[in-house]
Amino acid sequence: MAGNEHSQATGQQRQGKPPDRSLAPGLHIVATPIGNLRDITLRALDTLRAADLIAAEDTRVFAKLASHHGIAAPTVAYSDATQDANEPRLLRALAEGKRVALVSDAGMPLISDPGYRLVRAALAAGHGVTAVPGPSAVPMALALSGLPTDRFFFGGFLPAKAGERRRMIAEAAQIPATLVFFEAPHRLAASLADLAELLGDRPAAVARELTKLFEEVRREPLSALATHYAQAEVKGEIALVIGPPGAAPPPAAEALDAALRQALASASVKDAAAEVAARFGLRRREVYARALELKRQGVP
Repeated sequence: MAGNEHSQATGQQRQGKPPDRSLAPGLHIVATPIGNLRDITLRALDTLRAADLIAAEDTRVFAKLASHHGIAAPTVAYSDATQDANEPRLLRALAEGKRVALVSDAGMPLISDPGYRLVRAALAAGHGVTAVPGPSAVPMALALSGLPTDRFFFGGFLPAKAGERRRMIAEAAQIPATLVFFEAPHRLAASLADLAELLGDRPAAVARELTKLFEEVRREPLSALATHYAQAEVKGEIALVIGPPGAAPPPAAEALDAALRQALASASVKDAAAEVAARFGLRRREVYARALELKRQGVP
């Protein structure tokens, strides 16, 4: 952002009308930009400027936004590491009738970010809780993916450990919706490989650095994405969007039988059918019937 825009924004705050004192007491959950500092709503600015106290995931990150937009309210850190120490202060402020704003480093608080515990505590104490909507990487990645948007499932960050990650993917395999996950750059290739293996070659998109200078959305089948990112250096914030079951073409009969034979070598008919049905996005009953037939034919 150009320096003169920054000066103009802060100058308007210094010379313009004072902060809105009509903001109601209570906890205000405020969405902030996921990258571009201009992606903040006028209502969010009004709320942050009028707040008596701002709970920020990282006060250093928020300081950049505050400086750019002329926000002068005091801040307190509220993250997984600091919530035990600072949550009592925030609840005391609410009990005193203060206006407390909650922000994360980017996007809508509580969406894979801290805040759920504070919201629950505020509600339990009878304080008012409201939200100021705004940017979020989840709907933006979904909108840009080119995949069905009428129904989707957001699974947060995929687990770092391979076994836990594969279990989560297997559990999500039969959800009749587009899937959205967050992922870290250094785990992207491994996660895409697991997704391709367990979900089949569904259409998918990798949305990276949304709203930022190097924004990228790559739309390909999961296998192609896995191959690409296994050889590419990846940086930035990443959202994965995967098409729902049935979005990929059905496997050839030979491919289905080969997968069932491999699974039957080490699993029961029921478990083998469940694994292969999840991998190809097929109905478990139909795959089970084929697995039984192969078993009758003497497949080990």
